[in-house]
Amino acid sequence: MSFPSENQNPNPNSPLKKRTLRWSDIWLKHTKSKPLNDVVVAAMKLHSLSPRSQKANPLISNLSIIDRTLLLSDELLLKILTKLPDSPQRNSNSLVCKRWLNLQGRLVRSIRILDFNFLLSGRLIHRFPNLNHVDLVSGSLISPSSSAILLSNRVLSMNIDSGSSPNWCFCEENMLPFEVIDNGLSALASGCPNLRRLQVIGASEMGLLSVAEECSTLQELELQSCSDNVLRGIAACGNLQILKLVGNVDGFYNSVVSDIGLTILAQGCKRLVKLELSGCEGSFDGIKAIGKCCQMLEELTFCDHRMDDGWLAALAFCENLKTLRFLSCKRIDQNPGLDEYLGSCPALERLHLQKCQLRDKKSIAAMFSVCRATREIFLQDCWGLDSTMFNFAIICRRVRLVYLEGCSLLTTEGLESVIHSWKELQSLRVVSCKNIKDNEISPALATLFTTLKELRWRPNTKSLLQSSLVGISMGKKGGKFFKRT
Repeated sequence: MSFPSENQNPNPNSPLKKRTLRWSDIWLKHTKSKPLNDVVVAAMKLHSLSPRSQKANPLISNLSIIDRTLLLSDELLLKILTKLPDSPQRNSNSLVCKRWLNLQGRLVRSIRILDFNFLLSGRLIHRFPNLNHVDLVSGSLISPSSSAILLSNRVLSMNIDSGSSPNWCFCEENMLPFEVIDNGLSALASGCPNLRRLQVIGASEMGLLSVAEECSTLQELELQSCSDNVLRGIAACGNLQILKLVGNVDGFYNSVVSDIGLTILAQGCKRLVKLELSGCEGSFDGIKAIGKCCQMLEELTFCDHRMDDGWLAALAFCENLKTLRFLSCKRIDQNPGLDEYLGSCPALERLHLQKCQLRDKKSIAAMFSVCRATREIFLQDCWGLDSTMFNFAIICRRVRLVYLEGCSLLTTEGLESVIHSWKELQSLRVVSCKNIKDNEISPALATLFTTLKELRWRPNTKSLLQSSLVGISMGKKGGKFFKRT
């Protein structure tokens, strides 16, 4: 005797209707992941055959009919959640239930703290136990959220009150005490031993020392409001590879990083690959110590530096340096010394200058002399860079790529006189340089353009804009909407 299936009606005239398929039945029927299908079916069978699970809590048995994910272990469900694409919709998984909230927290690796009490209370470690990147800068500043005044800088930004004192050091007045920040660092270090990247402001030597002792895998550190004494704490970070030191920021805080701190740093962090010194002081001795001790250093950045005269010659001790950057520097080196004592960086490949003041001839000549082995030159929005200053770049005989943007004083003749001396030039990019004009291109320069592998020629963006507006009745003075009556 055969019995009809669930989806078959034995009597067509009977009012009995077909059973509607649930979403789980459809998913198990059409899924392409056979191993996952077998795991789910096996888990359901084990759960149905277990008398303990049926007698212990019938509520779970009823819920398992509704939510089949209860039959999956946390490890298996985590593997499924990690396969989802990284998008804002992925964060909404934490709204499903408390279990999914905890699982989603275990997947979070990076976080920015806005409330320091969230760290001190222990809720951060409990909610996100697997963090490897933590930003504590915003949470360490006490700023009125209701204020509409935003003070911003390339390094940080914060809201300020209209009644603030006029001493123009807002962070020093509105920063948490260093004891509180040190307690937060100690709690973070004990709860996140696998921390790899950290951003902190206003910490002391003891707070950073606790991080160095507990987090042996720390590789990247950004330290703001730093001083020489604070650098004793990070000297114990033996595996540190990327470091950004911010000593002095106008309008925010005043800290001093001198040759003492740079020497402590060089002797402790010998595996540095990238180093950025922002608002730091120092001289020849500090840069020399970094060059001789940090032999793996490949990228060095100076931002708004306050170095003493004669420091530029110390770059020759960075034998493996490949990239040298100058950002927002008011000067390079006003007294670099004699040319025979400058030396050069033999492994240098890239020279970047952005928003720097290049007005001193002796300083610019010494900089290009130290960087004579470079293969790529990037000059962007640098004040004072005229044809005379750019002519010092002739000494760089191995240049293959040149990028010029916002060099308004550089002329076509000044550009041509330099690039003709670069026999290995392959790429040329000229953008927004208003004194470099198309009608001044000589036949020799036009011939040089034909030999390049890459040419990006947009010296006058205004003429480009006018040509793009042709035929749409825009770009004219007044136009048809502003005629006199």
